[in-house]
Amino acid sequence: MNGAAMDHRSLWFLNTYVTIRVSSRDGSDGISVLEHRASQGDSPPLHIHHDEDEIFHVLEGEVRYRVGDQEHRASAGETLLTPKGIPHTYRVESAEARMLTITRGEFETFIRAFGRPAERQGLPDPSGPPTPEQAEALARACRQFGIELVGPPLS
Repeated sequence: MNGAAMDHRSLWFLNTYVTIRVSSRDGSDGISVLEHRASQGDSPPLHIHHDEDEIFHVLEGEVRYRVGDQEHRASAGETLLTPKGIPHTYRVESAEARMLTITRGEFETFIRAFGRPAERQGLPDPSGPPTPEQAEALARACRQFGIELVGPPLS
């Protein structure tokens, strides 16, 4: 294992590769900067963060976001705010995308708790849709960290 994997700053979270660029543990304000790498079609369930805003900044690729009842497309260099309490999700529209997620609160802790140390750089082998047991485990983890699942992924 490389050094990045050993200090758990490189994680596989569902079907994405997450690098913790700035940990909430690094400063005194609890701000996290996470870099997500995801493949085409990746889309988490529609969800609400009850305790924190979430900022997305697209580094590469094209991502479609749904925030409330509005949809936005973002390409490299574009930034989008998803306020706490508003249902949101995204879907990677390009072959692959890289984006930063900036939060202050429990989101990084959630990623660490539900993710697993990456065995290598890059995306994990695709696992397909979650089994009912995996979906229920994700829902339980979300509830524990102030995230409510309220709908399906974007199609």
